[in-house]
Amino acid sequence: MSLTLTLDFQYTTSIEKLWSALTDSNKLAKWVVNIHSGEAMENDFKPEVGHRFQFRTQPTEWWNGIIDGEVLIVDAPNRLSYTWASGGEKHTVTWTLQDLGDGKVNLHLEQTGFSNVQGLEGAKFGWGKWCGELEKVLEQ
Repeated sequence: MSLTLTLDFQYTTSIEKLWSALTDSNKLAKWVVNIHSGEAMENDFKPEVGHRFQFRTQPTEWWNGIIDGEVLIVDAPNRLSYTWASGGEKHTVTWTLQDLGDGKVNLHLEQTGFSNVQGLEGAKFGWGKWCGELEKVLEQ
């Protein structure tokens, strides 16, 4: 059984600025943070199809602190997709950006490949927190 998480977030920003926050390694480090410590997760992300990357943070007794990924789709500034592997699970994350006009942009997240509801709920919490941090980055 494979479960899918879908979430939508609206931001007051330009689609270009939001795209940059999703694809620039330095900006990603400001909002993809360790949920427990709040520390930035170092990464070597590049918006290039086939690029393999990692997000890294301090390991815990439950997790090695590493998320492995590979970029699958780059369609600037509308769509970005990559694999997201951690804790024995491998998912696909796809971001779709839609300019709503009047300085508003919708960010749609689809994450596929969950094997259980617990993992899906954990991801829902994590992305909710991270996308709140993303809003702060967009305000800078």
